[in-house]
Amino acid sequence: MRVLLSKFLLNLAGWKLGPVGEDVPKCVVCVAPHTSNWDFIIGKLFYSALDRDAGFLIKKDWFFFPFNLFFSWLGGVPVDRDKRTSVTDQMVEEFAKRDSFHLGITPEGTRKKVTEWKKGFYFIALKANVPIVLAYLDYGKKEAGVKAIFYPTGDFEKDIETIRSYYKGVQGKNAENFVE
Repeated sequence: MRVLLSKFLLNLAGWKLGPVGEDVPKCVVCVAPHTSNWDFIIGKLFYSALDRDAGFLIKKDWFFFPFNLFFSWLGGVPVDRDKRTSVTDQMVEEFAKRDSFHLGITPEGTRKKVTEWKKGFYFIALKANVPIVLAYLDYGKKEAGVKAIFYPTGDFEKDIETIRSYYKGVQGKNAENFVE
């Protein structure tokens, strides 16, 4: 039912599904471009239309009743910024204790224009030994899909250049805020 509803809502909004690639049990989902709050809604509908679930990072402070129920239902993964371990290490622990886990992360880290992407999504995947699914939301084509499944090599500079190249020509909702 969820799959059909998600497909219906995407279709109603004029969106179509692009290529989706193979479903892997564990991965970091790199979602770009991220230029609008609508990206979360379109992204969740897209992933639900594939009958896949993806978590997302949210401050642990938001996990109090009744919001904890809502954020858990949406796939929120609480991050304790007061904890001595890094967010990367906390997420590696999450991957280790689950049989299946997709973690959606926007590499820009904000909806504003940035020239450098955050490194966290890459190092979470590298340390957890999981691939990076390169998901895109193209507002120009009104298409959501997966460009590739990328396996980090440990050479961050080379890998990030390769990853970013997959997003050339993809248009964000606020296109001026996405630097290819």
